[in-house]
Amino acid sequence: MNVQSVMTPDPACCTAATPLRDVARMMLDNDCGQIPVVDESQRPIGVVTDRDITVRIVAEGRDSNAATAADAMTGPARTVRTDTSLADCVCLMEADQIRRVPVVDSEGRLAGIVAIADLALAGKQESTAEVVKEVSEPLRH
Repeated sequence: MNVQSVMTPDPACCTAATPLRDVARMMLDNDCGQIPVVDESQRPIGVVTDRDITVRIVAEGRDSNAATAADAMTGPARTVRTDTSLADCVCLMEADQIRRVPVVDSEGRLAGIVAIADLALAGKQESTAEVVKEVSEPLRH
């Protein structure tokens, strides 16, 4: 089984210049916690998570009305390809302690996103439990 079989296709995305308020609205409208940031060729360059907004903008007292996706994003984006096995995807999520991974096509363009919820919905309880355990561990240095 590969990630294409469980990913959410065509996720909402933004550019680095997208106002952060619009990114937050995308999260609300799409009931998600991460928006991929893409370049002009639709290749992921980073991601903005709800936590990124909280930690990098709100907690630092920065002006959220003037902020853009670039101000809050984590980059470079860690991605997997549509043909990546679920096992390899799980390994990446565990190793990098991430809950969501943008999926790219053979040209490197954004094609979807895989989240822990997708693994759970696909009936991969063991994988889901392991990823949750690994991404919840304190950061390893």
